[in-house]
Amino acid sequence: MASVQTLNVVAPRLDKTYVPPTPSGSHLSPPHPAGHRTLLPVGPAYLNHLKLSLKHAHDFGALDKHLEEELQKKLAKEADGANGEDDLGVGDEPETNDVLSLDPKEWKKHDYYAVLGLSHLRWRATPEQIKFAHRRKVLRHHPDKKVSSAAPPTNPLQFSATNTNDDAFFKCISKAHEVLNHPEKRRQFDSVDPEFIEWEEDLPISSVKNQKSLDFIKTFVPIFEEYSRFSRVQPVPGLGHIDSTKAEVEGFYDFWYNFDSWRSFEWWDKEINEGSDNRDDKRYTEKKNKSERARRKKEDTAKLRGLVDLTLGLDPRIKRIKQEEKEAREAKKRGNAPGGVVKKTKQQEEEEKKKLEEEARKKEEEEKVARAEAKKAKAAAANAAKKARRAARATEGDAE
Repeated sequence: MASVQTLNVVAPRLDKTYVPPTPSGSHLSPPHPAGHRTLLPVGPAYLNHLKLSLKHAHDFGALDKHLEEELQKKLAKEADGANGEDDLGVGDEPETNDVLSLDPKEWKKHDYYAVLGLSHLRWRATPEQIKFAHRRKVLRHHPDKKVSSAAPPTNPLQFSATNTNDDAFFKCISKAHEVLNHPEKRRQFDSVDPEFIEWEEDLPISSVKNQKSLDFIKTFVPIFEEYSRFSRVQPVPGLGHIDSTKAEVEGFYDFWYNFDSWRSFEWWDKEINEGSDNRDDKRYTEKKNKSERARRKKEDTAKLRGLVDLTLGLDPRIKRIKQEEKEAREAKKRGNAPGGVVKKTKQQEEEEKKKLEEEARKKEEEEKVARAEAKKAKAAAANAAKKARRAARATEGDAE
């Protein structure tokens, strides 16, 4: 049995400078003349009173159930972004098991656009869309909401806590917002976007060279549109169309041969060992990261230059432009400079040659016929003169 122990405590003396407080001069307000205050029929309490009396027949259990259902509907609308607010084109992207089971410790391997439900927008997503998507994910996966909405355990020995997977995914959401909301970090992540890296590795560069029926514009336009995101100079000139002018074609290749890219590879830097205070290790790691970034940058530049070379070699517009320049030089040599007499085609020249030959042949036949007729006329005139001389001689002989 517990025993009671008495402690002798002596209160300290008051300080000499202590002054007791002045008594308050305020008084309670007098009671209302009618004996009670008037209650105005306004406010949430009055609305709940009406619901209780009119809809639930003074059943507090039914009222509590109704209020709980309204609260759940409100939370669901906030989580789904269906509360009348414009979703800014973010949409509602489904969450796969691969995304929900991400490990926050491997944060450099995550696809942060997929974490926030922005896979269809990616680098085109605006800061407002990123903010909206993050808010929606927080409303859906915040641990506090999981606790408030979780059912109480039936077993008293059961541990009632939030889902550890949801807690881990919430950390991934916070990291995604931290990266994509920071301009420099987002630029580093966009440089090595997992979806772009996969697309870049699957480019059919080798097979394009051997294609006989190649649709040049349809094949290369989307490729250069993807790479144009890394240009410091905007807007980027497009590949154009099959009938583009010489100035447009030359402007395109001049831009891409001098392409100024902001793409970097810091995201793939090797992390310094945690807890290491060795300065030599830090300097070595930083030096290694710097050399790796330079090597990857050089490879990226060479890859893009090779793509431009391949495009130039397969561009049918180059052959057309060279042929037009050749014809212009030949026309200038013959004195038929552009803007003067229109150059005749080969078919027109052959037709004109045949026409001249036909005219020469007809003229020759006509001259031949004319010569024959002239010869006959001359022979007839000679015969007539001969007959006349004979007749004259015969006349002279008869006269003698």
